[in-house]
Amino acid sequence: MPAVMADPLSLPRLPRLPQEGTDWRRVAKVVTAKRHLEGEGFQVRRPFPGIDLSLADPFLLLDHMGAVEYAPGEAKGTPWHPHRGFETVTYIIDGAFQHQDTTGGGGLISDGATQWMTAASGIQHIEQPPPELVAKGGLFHGVQLWVNLPRAQKWVPPRYQDIEARDVKLLAADDGSSLVRVIAGSLAGHDGPGTTYTPINYLHATVAPGARLTLPWPRDFNALVYVLSGRGTAGVEEVALDEGQLAVFAGSHHKGETDGLVVRAADTQPAAGAAGWEILVLGGLPIREPIARYGPFVMNTRDEIVQAFEDFQAGRMGTVPAEKVPHRSEADEPLA
Repeated sequence: MPAVMADPLSLPRLPRLPQEGTDWRRVAKVVTAKRHLEGEGFQVRRPFPGIDLSLADPFLLLDHMGAVEYAPGEAKGTPWHPHRGFETVTYIIDGAFQHQDTTGGGGLISDGATQWMTAASGIQHIEQPPPELVAKGGLFHGVQLWVNLPRAQKWVPPRYQDIEARDVKLLAADDGSSLVRVIAGSLAGHDGPGTTYTPINYLHATVAPGARLTLPWPRDFNALVYVLSGRGTAGVEEVALDEGQLAVFAGSHHKGETDGLVVRAADTQPAAGAAGWEILVLGGLPIREPIARYGPFVMNTRDEIVQAFEDFQAGRMGTVPAEKVPHRSEADEPLA
């Protein structure tokens, strides 16, 4: 698994959370992802939507792609398609994906890289495996997350962020046993490279077999843990969590000095030679606004959905093919 590996003993460590005085979030629900076909016919596992979206707010969708070993000619992607009103975040763990959009954003993302596309007022994009993966086959494993935008940001200009594997902030568990990658947000004062409109945390952790990982957590964020591979438990009550399952944590009770999440990897993992239990840890500040969604558009009202279709059909979401244009300056960036 080439997604940004490092020796945890050489990395900054997360603080040790006291057992007493920490408000440990408990698991409210476990969801098993359902299988769907997307794009040109590739399979995904999708834990949400399908649950009450208020439990995942500000997240809208999580698609787990693979891990799959493609034979020659099997790898598939998506054709050109539009989006409006949210952000798509594609994180590639193994293999590679090519992205292009009608702002001129795009490129090849592979082995620990992330592409962060803010559709906002409207964009078209295409995602395809590179020709060599199609021709030769090979391992592919990735995740796409949809992040909602508040009403005030749904009409900002589209943008694209290319987050390379070397940009990700790497941290170690308090005991030095496990590796945490911060893609976006902030963990114990350590910031990830992703720039967000909606305050969120997006982490990928490799928890060593038998190890316990504790994470300080923002009191006003919700919290989700999704298993990419392996098995373990979530919460102080040690709820079993296997590959393709999502744990939804209950909200803060404000009883302790700080909020905390705890997970524990099983002593043995299913894959021979696995570095540990692979999980995503997600959380964000709920937007708590009405959601109107249809296909690739997520807005606040039905009238805005109708307008999105009209704008797309009228060619107001970019033209295909797009020419490469310079990225917007950092001065134009919003909340970090």
